[in-house]
Amino acid sequence: MTISIGINPITWSNDDLQYVGGDISLQTCLREASQAGYSGIELGHKFPRDAKTLRPLLDEHGLSLVSGWYSGRLLERDAGKEIDAIATHAELLEQMGCSILIFAEVTGCIHSQYDTRLSQSPRLSAADWKQFGERLSDVAKSSRDRGLKLCYHHHMGTVVQSAADIDALMQETTDEVHLLLDTGHAWFADVDPVALAQQFADRIGHLHCKDVRETVLRRCLNQDCSFLQAVLDGVFTVPGDGCIDYEGVFSALAESGYEGWAVVEAEQDPSVAKPSTYARLGYNNLRAFVAQA
Repeated sequence: MTISIGINPITWSNDDLQYVGGDISLQTCLREASQAGYSGIELGHKFPRDAKTLRPLLDEHGLSLVSGWYSGRLLERDAGKEIDAIATHAELLEQMGCSILIFAEVTGCIHSQYDTRLSQSPRLSAADWKQFGERLSDVAKSSRDRGLKLCYHHHMGTVVQSAADIDALMQETTDEVHLLLDTGHAWFADVDPVALAQQFADRIGHLHCKDVRETVLRRCLNQDCSFLQAVLDGVFTVPGDGCIDYEGVFSALAESGYEGWAVVEAEQDPSVAKPSTYARLGYNNLRAFVAQA
């Protein structure tokens, strides 16, 4: 098992609530990520989106670009239109030497709506799944031809959230569609991330590592709050600081021979959870879990 450890800038600045961490500069984020030990970072809303500007900025801090989130709308448009829409993003990833394209369907999503309860998350019918799977498979084939592995991000408040959703996604798509295993979103949706790592071992292409504060999660579920309210309440933290069995996750990944990135992506309110402190904690814990596995 060969794993590189990266981080997402959401530790410093939230993409959906841009006032959260809005006062923290990109330079601060990159400097603290590098000082914590990370070798790569994913895109965030403060990042320039042209390689000529982005590459020297990351090089200054010894960081590689891991990948970046792409918001798909395959429930609204066909694969050809999606491929056209994704082209600029894919070109940036290519130019930056990335091998991963992170894809999440956002049609009807509520994860970015502060006042919408999670019980209102969108659902797909059997007919929807078939068409969605075909379109997503076509986009993944196009991405593969560009040298990018499409990794689908299951996410609270979207059409791929539960265990049944993830099963349907994997069944209705070809092997060109890989799974981004997000440990925190899995646990939030009552899905065991160790079981996911075992069940879909041959299709996991990327890993997002966040931990969950169980007491906060229980309260948020009981109150049926929004996803963003849960985030600001502190439902997530860095690996090793919550209730998820990371030893089990990495044991399963080691057994399957996973190679790629493990990215700390623990969105918290930086005014409450000091980014530099949690970045270091996440890196040190994750490195220990990988070494043990």
